[in-house]
Amino acid sequence: MTKNNIVSFLFDKLLSENTRGKTEVIILQVALISFFIHLAVIYFLKLNYIDFPSNSELFNNPISAIYTPFSFILIYEVYLLIYYLPKSFTTYITKQYEIITLIIIRKLFKDLSALELSANWFEIKGDLQFTYDLVASLLLFYLIFLFQKQGQRKGVQNASIKPVIERFVKKKRLIAVILVPLFFVMALYTLIDWFKEISISFSELTSFESINNLFFEQFFTVLILVDVVLLLISFFYTDQFHKIIRNSGFVISTILIRMSFGVSGLISTILIVVAVLFGLAILTIHNKYEKNTVVND
Repeated sequence: MTKNNIVSFLFDKLLSENTRGKTEVIILQVALISFFIHLAVIYFLKLNYIDFPSNSELFNNPISAIYTPFSFILIYEVYLLIYYLPKSFTTYITKQYEIITLIIIRKLFKDLSALELSANWFEIKGDLQFTYDLVASLLLFYLIFLFQKQGQRKGVQNASIKPVIERFVKKKRLIAVILVPLFFVMALYTLIDWFKEISISFSELTSFESINNLFFEQFFTVLILVDVVLLLISFFYTDQFHKIIRNSGFVISTILIRMSFGVSGLISTILIVVAVLFGLAILTIHNKYEKNTVVND
């Protein structure tokens, strides 16, 4: 069995349309079950049916139970990111933006359960951060819409796939096949490590910010490496300035998202918005270069 045959076999097993459909059904079922389990734990705590000496924000209000199914939906989004990597580079980047936006949305559900409704809204740190995240999620939603529109325009312009592009796609398939087990192991390790931590001390659970960053901090670190590898490989297939700048810009965008996990509050939110805005600007200018090149030809 040759190397290409092995990659094709693994790709069909891990990233085929059929596998994607089965994965979607499984993840959605797990997400639904996890929601009811989380909800049950919250009410059992309120009714003193179970003794769980924790002051975690995730167990104080039924609304925060939505946090758990969203975590599984995010896992599916990670799978979709890998799924689209060989198919469309812009869709792959779009998935990065969708994942970080869903992380903010997930955090909003937790923050909703801890809002302090008072006349001093803009003086309360938690309420103020909720406002920032709420505005940021709307802005990101619109920016992702614009990014997808730009990606579709590019797709129409490059409808014909050249042999050189096919070779690049094969390289991306190999990367995608490697990423599936890698991210699975990372997620499993993160989950086991977190369960070990809470089993040691129920009363001193990891802070929420740490929980919110679980897995995804390491995930975006790996994505930076993947983007850099794709950038370097692209040099073998194109020397066009605008394509090199586009791929380099996407690396910078991913780095900005990764940096947002290292800070908190408004700075983190600003970094995420700037990252998506920068990616949109890069793709928009790239498409203008493409259009100009077609006109000149």
